Amino acid sequence: MPHHLPFGDLLFDRWYRAEELVSLARYRNKDGISLLTKHRTLETHRFTLKAATGNPLLLAGPHMAVADLGPRLPSPAYRTVTGRDQTSWTCPLAVRLPGLGTVRLVVSFQSAELTGTYAVLVSNRADWDAQRLLTLSVQRWPIETFYQDGKTHLGRDEYRMRSAEAIQKHWCLVFVAYSFLPLDGLPPSPTQGSWPIKTIGEACRQQAPARMQAFMLYAHERLQLGQRAADLFASLFAKQQTAMARW
Repeated sequence: MPHHLPFGDLLFDRWYRAEELVSLARYRNKDGISLLTKHRTLETHRFTLKAATGNPLLLAGPHMAVADLGPRLPSPAYRTVTGRDQTSWTCPLAVRLPGLGTVRLVVSFQSAELTGTYAVLVSNRADWDAQRLLTLSVQRWPIETFYQDGKTHLGRDEYRMRSAEAIQKHWCLVFVAYSFLPLDGLPPSPTQGSWPIKTIGEACRQQAPARMQAFMLYAHERLQLGQRAADLFASLFAKQQTAMARW
């Protein structure tokens, strides 16, 4: 049965850009983009590096580590790319990677001095420019922040279910919570700006005492209405008692 996937671009995590996934993406006519781990090697006979004077640089050996690529590129080869309020200094290259074939690399610095750490993007679309690759790649950042917040604050990986249906329910609750929590961080008035005034972690920490307060007020109200304490706590913790009885 054919799979109809309603998207054209795949944003890989750098550790998941395996040859098998790239081949599958190519088979499905999907374009892939990811960061490239710097321990990968390039086939040096497939491209030529030139110094600032225009003279070719001699490269030792048939292969070169990606980690050695950035420092060897002359500063005139870099161009400024701006997107989403962020400016990068980039140098695109069409190279060949063992196992992946001909790809487009984009070496990207955040400093105009071309100092400090740098990122290397890779895509199977050797015809795409740096602007397009950077614009697509930054869309992965919200996924990374969700993974961090989901695991750190929302217990995305702290479930003890065994069935796929139970795990799916747990994840859906995490997704719903993650969708609503940013609303708690919005400023009370549009005139105060659009940036969140609190993080997901701060919102979670404030929700815990708020839930405890609501629980205590509800219990106090029921007791004031004459409900027996034993009956109240039996109804509140009925689900936990049922789960414990199964064990």
